[in-house]
Amino acid sequence: MNSDQLAVGTASASPKPEAAPTLRIRALMLGDRINASGLEIGTLVSSSPAAFRVHAGLAVVFRYGVVVLIGLLPSEEKVLIDGLKPRVVGELSPYEEEIAQAQLCKDETAEVIQPGGPICLAKFSDDRLLIVADALAKSTSLARDERRVAAVFDVIEPFARELAEHGRTPRRRKGILQLIGNALLVQQRVAGRVAIAEKPDVLWEKPELDRLYSRLEDEYELKERLDTLERKLTAVSETANALADIIDTQRSLRLEIAVVVLIVIEVAIGCFQILSGTH
Repeated sequence: MNSDQLAVGTASASPKPEAAPTLRIRALMLGDRINASGLEIGTLVSSSPAAFRVHAGLAVVFRYGVVVLIGLLPSEEKVLIDGLKPRVVGELSPYEEEIAQAQLCKDETAEVIQPGGPICLAKFSDDRLLIVADALAKSTSLARDERRVAAVFDVIEPFARELAEHGRTPRRRKGILQLIGNALLVQQRVAGRVAIAEKPDVLWEKPELDRLYSRLEDEYELKERLDTLERKLTAVSETANALADIIDTQRSLRLEIAVVVLIVIEVAIGCFQILSGTH
């Protein structure tokens, strides 16, 4: 065997490099709220948000209705979700869901998120996983609110088209008020419960992880989606208010006409009685 054949044989026999360890991360929006008070599903890792070590993975529960499951088997996920159901307010069907993969990288400078690819982390520490869970939970909640606002737009469009084409407004003021109510509910969720613009609490203790969170914000376009959602909510609210004002004005006009007609009738009756009494 010559040296070239030896070199080829050695190269083919060398072991392949091992794939980097990965974690499956699954975010589920179970409902409008999850009551995490007194919750005990494993070893407590964080109180804000409520995070627990469950088996070999991590479960992070957010009060605005999202639970993020990290490194759990499907069977373990089902048991945990079933256990949370009694604590869910306004349960959704089906659940809103997002799935991501976290992968170990060489060092912190290599912590990047490839578009559509895994989230590269220097290590699977609780702090890093909590930051990833926060970003993924906000993205999942935004997806639900975006779908809800889109549905409101679908309802408003026929109203606006009827007004533009025929100059008529819908008579169902109750439907207009429901649109305003839906817009207010989404605004309350975004501004109050979810607080998408706020950074996770873990960054107060670990400011060096701020760069990782900024990269996650960019990957999931949290700020851009929030701005777009707020503009749509403003448009919905203004349109619904305008339609409600037009309906109220029309009702007031009809009421004034009815009052004038009643006055004319009363005057006519009075005149008739006066004329009848003179003969």
